[in-house]
Amino acid sequence: MSAADFRKLADLFPDETVTHSYVQDIVLPAVNGTSPGTFALITLDNDLDHSKPTTLGPNTLVELGTALEALKERAARGEIVGVGVTGKPYFLVAGADLSAVKTLQEREHGLWMAQLGHEVYGTLASLGVPSFAFINGLALGGGLEIALQSSYRTVSTGAGALALPEAFIGLVPGWGGVYLLPRLIGPENAVKVMIENPLSNNRTLSGPQAFELGIADAIFEPADFLEQSIAWAAQVIAGTASPERRNAVDPSDSAVAERWAAAVAGGRAFVEGKTSNASPAPAKVLEIMEANRTLSQAESAALECETLAGLMQTDEFRSTVYAFLDLVQKRSKRPAGAPDRKLARPVTKVGVVGAGLMASQLALLFARQLKVPVVMTDIDQERVDKGVAYVHAEVDKLLGKKRISQDAANRTKALVSGSVSKEAFADADFVIEAVFEELNVKKQVFAEVEAIVSEDCILATNTSSLSVTAMSEGLAHPERLVGFHFFNPVAVMPLLEIVRAPHTDDAVLATAFELAKGLKKTAVLVKDAAAFVVNRILLRLMGEVIAAFDEGTPAEVADNALRPMGLPMSPFTLAAMVGLPVAQHVQESLHTAFGDRFAVSHNLQKLIDNGVKTLWVEGPDGSREIPAETLSLMSFGDSPSTAEQVLRRTQDALAEEIGLMLQEGVVAGPEDIDLCVILGAGWPMFLGGITPYLDRTGASERVNGKRFLAPGVASAPAAS
Repeated sequence: MSAADFRKLADLFPDETVTHSYVQDIVLPAVNGTSPGTFALITLDNDLDHSKPTTLGPNTLVELGTALEALKERAARGEIVGVGVTGKPYFLVAGADLSAVKTLQEREHGLWMAQLGHEVYGTLASLGVPSFAFINGLALGGGLEIALQSSYRTVSTGAGALALPEAFIGLVPGWGGVYLLPRLIGPENAVKVMIENPLSNNRTLSGPQAFELGIADAIFEPADFLEQSIAWAAQVIAGTASPERRNAVDPSDSAVAERWAAAVAGGRAFVEGKTSNASPAPAKVLEIMEANRTLSQAESAALECETLAGLMQTDEFRSTVYAFLDLVQKRSKRPAGAPDRKLARPVTKVGVVGAGLMASQLALLFARQLKVPVVMTDIDQERVDKGVAYVHAEVDKLLGKKRISQDAANRTKALVSGSVSKEAFADADFVIEAVFEELNVKKQVFAEVEAIVSEDCILATNTSSLSVTAMSEGLAHPERLVGFHFFNPVAVMPLLEIVRAPHTDDAVLATAFELAKGLKKTAVLVKDAAAFVVNRILLRLMGEVIAAFDEGTPAEVADNALRPMGLPMSPFTLAAMVGLPVAQHVQESLHTAFGDRFAVSHNLQKLIDNGVKTLWVEGPDGSREIPAETLSLMSFGDSPSTAEQVLRRTQDALAEEIGLMLQEGVVAGPEDIDLCVILGAGWPMFLGGITPYLDRTGASERVNGKRFLAPGVASAPAAS
């Protein structure tokens, strides 16, 4: 690829926020009484505030490449003895600019982007003098690959979010990471960083973790990180310091070759378990890693570029960018329909009605994140004590894992108390119930609480399916009741469905959204309709699969029919996790609300009546079977379906249900549906949520006569 092609690519992005390469000459500190010479330090900075990370778009890469070429010439003249790369405070580089990459409609342009990165990084790796990366903060994707292409690396103990997340995004580490990392830290560790971490909620490494793996050669404290890093570089250049790379391997060694093959095989098994191979990117990462054990770096680079160019044109990549950039990074920050935050009231004390598992999780979350007093109540002291003890035990676990300090643990425990009397809520600003999912029970709870709390106290329900409007009937102030639906486990799942009933006023709603923000949750405003968003979609999905089973479809066929979607768990597994009685209870509520679209399974009810908790019994080899005594409880029809028929049936049912939800105004748009299933049900980013997937498969047009999203938003046009 020519320089003219690189310039042509950069010209496609005149509005790119350029990360500049600021070069500064530094006389290295003396080693044994003599300075090794002049050191050129490149600082990458987009000149924006600290909340705006630096990224790598085409114009940025061209500028960095130009700076590196000039330094290479200086090195040849003997003017400098080393080059360092670091970033502005808190960031090295956050990787490639996805907002730029997603606009590359031509495969050729994607290939140019990949080749441009290799051209620039190749210059860094061949300066003629040692190169150093000083990882002062976040380093993702191409940002971490800058470090890997350097001769040596230091990292700050305060640095966080170090990762190669490309398998999560729908790409591969295409600027050398997939070649360099397994050689530097061993194939097993490389698979962990490139496959296991990205596919496990996009997990990242801290500075100390990166140092322990061997990604960095030295580690220093944040206060004087740059000074210490430069001093260490001086020692390396002078020959008085040499890093110990204990995890580095030689791929040509026969023992390493065996480890390499085993690591790749283990990665493939992990991908199969996590995604059912529904997204191409993770497999491509492993294919390149498997091949490049015997390739030169240049040969691997060519393979990386071709692979990247292909992946950039896939539906899965477009869907991931839509989900990650447009939804999680943008829409979630500005919830559709949220009132002016200035209307929000302060919350200085929280009450939780109930002391069971869900209530205790809520109490812990409120105390940890809001740092305000939280009081739980229940019908007897034993239940109250058990709830408070649960909170204390969870705090002790966090302390044991060193996720909080001893002081923070003590403060959190002190904030949580219990009482058998709701009089403890008298001075609370916000009271949430987490009692049995029965309307009359909840109405009675709110009547009792309203008689005690102040007129400004907000009442919230954590109901998963019941009518918030019905709960407000009989209240003196129905305008202060709001739905505040969390997902289990509360500490992990980021979604919060905020339910506005007809009487809920703007101040209450604004307070709910501010609380969600304080709790570090993503809030989506939903209308008061049975099961709201996530549970309505999940129950329609489970209902179709269970109905196919009841009709005579073999259990394995029915349960595995949705594997092409790559969902986090199969329908029967989800039902067992939720609990068969709970799933059936919600299904009955939805049947009452919406009729036969939500059929109630007679077989499921027989299992519940006989105390059966799960359909399957899993053998020691991972095989599953339905015990004979379980089968004897059930009866089946004589209309079995194929896996393809169950999948299409479920796709069409979901398209129908989402179309109806949008007609009813349950949410502001299909984007909110997608945000809900991603953050509330753990659906994979590569689906883009659910509406891009239904558009791609043609289900939305089959059922509704139109797509949910405009063509090109998150996917290619649907197949005819």
